Amino acid sequence: MTESLLSKLTHERRGLWVASVLEVIGLLAFVGIMALVARLMPASGLQGSTLITIGLIMAAVPAVIWMIFFYQQDQVEPEPKRYIIAVFLLGVLVANAVATPLLERLFRVQDWLYTNTTVQIVGSILVIGIIQEFCKYLAVRYSVYRAAEFDERTDGIIYATAAGLGFATMLNFNYILSNGGVDLGVGAIRIVETTLAHASFAGIMGYFLGQARFERTPVYYLPLGLLLAATFNGLFFFALDRVTTNGLVYTPVNGLILAAAVAVVTLGIVFFLIRRANRETQTLLGASSAAA
Repeated sequence: MTESLLSKLTHERRGLWVASVLEVIGLLAFVGIMALVARLMPASGLQGSTLITIGLIMAAVPAVIWMIFFYQQDQVEPEPKRYIIAVFLLGVLVANAVATPLLERLFRVQDWLYTNTTVQIVGSILVIGIIQEFCKYLAVRYSVYRAAEFDERTDGIIYATAAGLGFATMLNFNYILSNGGVDLGVGAIRIVETTLAHASFAGIMGYFLGQARFERTPVYYLPLGLLLAATFNGLFFFALDRVTTNGLVYTPVNGLILAAAVAVVTLGIVFFLIRRANRETQTLLGASSAAA
């Protein structure tokens, strides 16, 4: 790898991190707005196709918010919109055509996942987590991974996040449709929880993809990244079930707090790893320049 490519590789894309923080804030504001709308609107005010349509629009809001914030912040060398949109749509596709059929028809997780705590944790990680995160991996690895525009470590995170957003959007569409529409306040919380989780865990896989694209990594490196993302995925949704449900009492705001906290922590971890990798590359560049 030439010195100029190594130098470009260390670009940290400040806009990505700012956009990610703004996304979390924006989604929390979105929940607040929808809760207010739900409070002001009569319970019987929305029904049938109208409620479903509003729910589907709500499900798409998180991805739109991320796109707006990302392209506002990342103006130096933004990723091509056609690539971001294509990977997002691939995330939608793999969620609906691969992950959901595998989980519901082949593995039939709904029949055994809640047998006991151990089964739920193991199944959430090794079945649901692995399948969901592998699908997001496929959306990036076999689309833009070898494209010329994929030329920085952080590109792995950007494209994986786009895939995660597409994946979450499809899950949220299914949630709205399967329930024939949902309460606006509770639905907004569920949509945001799902979005923050899947975008965050995809970002973990994206870090490993970015490293593997430009570094000599061992054969187990990408499988390790997949397992790590799947572990975060499985443990999060296991914990989400515990903090939101207590007997017959459902407390969705607890899940929202958990999702926001996990998103911020995950973002911090990935940011730290990217900075450390970039510093190692910069040290290599400095040593190379000194030797020259």
